Parts: sequence; structure tokens; C-alpha cells
Amino acid sequence: MPETKRAQLLPLYWKCQIIGWGIVSLLWLYIALVRDRFSIMDALTNYVLDIAICIGLTHSYRTISLKKGWGRLGIKELIKRVIPSILILSVMFMLLMNIKMAAYIYMLNGNNTFSENLLLWNPVLITGVRHMSIWVLAYHAYKFYVREINTAKKNAQLSVIAKQTQLDKLSMQLNPHFLFNSLNSIKALTLESPKTARRAIDLLSDLLRSSLYEKEHATITIAEELSLVKDYVELEQLRFEERLRVIMNVDETIKGFAVPPLCIQLLVENAIKHGIDQQLDGGTVKISVQTDTCFIIINVKNPGGLSKKEHKGLGLKNLRERLLLQYEGKAQLEIGAPTEHLISTTLKIPIDKT
Repeated sequence: MPETKRAQLLPLYWKCQIIGWGIVSLLWLYIALVRDRFSIMDALTNYVLDIAICIGLTHSYRTISLKKGWGRLGIKELIKRVIPSILILSVMFMLLMNIKMAAYIYMLNGNNTFSENLLLWNPVLITGVRHMSIWVLAYHAYKFYVREINTAKKNAQLSVIAKQTQLDKLSMQLNPHFLFNSLNSIKALTLESPKTARRAIDLLSDLLRSSLYEKEHATITIAEELSLVKDYVELEQLRFEERLRVIMNVDETIKGFAVPPLCIQLLVENAIKHGIDQQLDGGTVKISVQTDTCFIIINVKNPGGLSKKEHKGLGLKNLRERLLLQYEGKAQLEIGAPTEHLISTTLKIPIDKT
């Protein structure tokens, strides 16, 4: 196996252990060479043993910690276990270092007793406390960090699932709302003009196919949404005939921008239902799709008077909730009456170019 592939197989934990303790032990290697006058071979052997002792102790702690599930404990419960563990690790560090040095001195000078050097309490204990404390605290800090990251990811996933469930629920309510209105329009045509009714059914079929397909997406382009609007307007014009007139003013440069499916269609549907249908002579629906620096501004004007029913319709209620979920309060939907016989509905959506 190539060396690069072997390196990739080495877990991050072991990389940190080897590199970290290797760097820390360089100081002890320097002391052995310069202060204690060790030979190069003895100093390197001592260096390797220092690394092995530190890795052995800390890895043992990690194994026990994982087995006991200390990583799932709260701060207070963890501290109760960490402090005694650091003391035990420090004493073990001192004893192992003493064993190593006692064995070396014994082999070098046969007259020194092994036990005297083994039980020597020296500054190595302080070194052990310092290094073991740093390692244990760093280890648990990293575990807490990973746990918080995983928790944040899970919460984000749950939030997305919850939002998508709400959006699907709203969409399921929205499509029947549109379907029932369209079927009522076709019903009015079946006796008066069967040919026109057939054309209306074709349009409705295309609209339903498009709306069911676009339901899979959180947004569609303005061009796609306006295509739905044109089909819907043609469907309604078959029923209203000359009573319904539509004027569109669309900025061609923003047709690739993204909007929620059926958002413009719903405003036009609302304008026809509560405006044109209530006027004996019908009227004109004006649709404007423009943009400013931060928002797509969709405005629909229709003749009629403003009523509470228009504010509380199921379609507009669902659209408001969907905008709140999808844009987290950044989108705006406002209905007003600029004049006594004119209703203006404005939808502002944050720009998101697809």
C-alpha cells in the first residue's frame, strides 16, 4: 500500500497523540542531551519511551472514559471524575518515569539500588500534573465541542423536517383551494359552451400538472410562475370573457429570480374572486413584477372594496404562513386600498437568483 494511503488510514486521534507528545518530549530530549549528557542513542531511546509512557497513560484514560460514558456527563459530574483521574495519571506518570530512570541508572551504575530511584518523589510529579491536566481538559473540551456540533446538526435537521412538514401541509391545503375555484369556473361553462369547457379542462389539466410538479421545489423562477398565471388567466377569461382584462408589467431582467410556487397565481386568483367577480362590468387586473435592491416586488391591483373576508381567506393565510416559514419573517404581504374602488396587494420577497 502506498504511504499516502497509509497516512489517510491513521485516525485523527492517533495523529494528535503521536505528534503532540512527540513535540512535548522534544524538551526532555534536549535536557537529556545537554544537561544530563546522555549519548545520542540513550537520549533517543529515552525520547521514544517518554512518548510511549504519555500515550499509554492518556490512551488508557480515554478507554476508561469511553467505556464509562463520561463524555455524556454534565460538567459537575465530569469534574468529580476528572480531578481524581488527573491525580492518578500524574502519580502513574511519575512512577513510570522513575522506573525508566531507575532502570537506566541501575544498568549504568550497578552500585545504585533500583528501589531508591523508584520511590523518589521528585519534580516529575509536578510535570505530570501539568501535562495530564492539559491533555484531559483538552480531550473533554474537544468531546464537548463535537457533542455540541452534533446536537446543533440534529436540531437543524429536525427544524428542516418540521418546516418541510408544515410547508407540505400548507401546500396540500393550497392546491385544493385553487382546484375548487377552477372547477366552479368550468361548471359554469359546461352548459353555456361545451367547446369552451373542454378548453378550460385542458388548461386546468396543464395547471394541475405544473403545480404538482413544482410542489417538489421550494421555489420556481418568475418565468415559470408567470406561465402558470397566464394559463390561469386564460382559464378564467373563458368564463368572464370581456369582463376580465389583464395587464402585465414585468421586468424581463428578473425572470430568472426565484419565488415560491403559486404565489403570484394566488394573488391573481384572489383579485379575480374578490374583485372582478363582484363587479357587474368586471374590470382590469394589473400585475406588476419589479425589483429594488433587496426585494422582488409583486403588486396586483383590481377593482373592488376592501373587506375582512379578503384578509382572512384560506389561500392568503396559507401564503402568509408559508412565507414566514420559508423566509423567516423577511418576506412581506400587504393588502391595501389606495382609493375607494381599488384594491392593491403587494408581495415583497427577498431576492434569490436561481
